[in-house]
Amino acid sequence: MSELTLLILRIGFLLLLWFFIFAIVYALRSDLFGAPVRRLRNDGDGNPVPQPALQVTAPAAPAAPAPAAPAAPAAPPVPGPIPSAGGTGPARLLVITSGVAAGTSIPLEDDILTIGRSSDSTLVIVDEYTSTYHARLARNGDEWILTDLDSTNGTRLDGARITQPVSVPLFTPVTIGTTTFELRP
Repeated sequence: MSELTLLILRIGFLLLLWFFIFAIVYALRSDLFGAPVRRLRNDGDGNPVPQPALQVTAPAAPAAPAPAAPAAPAAPPVPGPIPSAGGTGPARLLVITSGVAAGTSIPLEDDILTIGRSSDSTLVIVDEYTSTYHARLARNGDEWILTDLDSTNGTRLDGARITQPVSVPLFTPVTIGTTTFELRP
């Protein structure tokens, strides 16, 4: 081989090496600090175009209780049907029961819900035990199928780690990282 060919091969391999180094650094940065923030598109006049946003409903603040005569302790009222495995009707809400956003409910309007640390996930969970693309919930008729997307720390359904797509019954806790949620009618 001529010296020119060897020089071109050396430069090509050097560029390829630097490409891989930058790809690794970018992947590490997104795993450590999250995905970059997306900017709003504009309509050409400099005005931002609204993008569909996830509607998250915070729980209402409880009203101040009126003074009452002491009574025997009673169980707190449960809104809607009594929680039981299986429940009744199709799931319409995803309710976060523990974690940073405990008490938050998300209406299940789309057929696919992505869960992870990435800003383009439908449900963004920001904690160190959640993968960038952690899990996916997909509607199949009236049932929801939970799939773990090869996450590092796994996805748990009712305390058991899932390894393949499973159906999620109503009122059954799903744990991802430090966040637990349930599907409710």
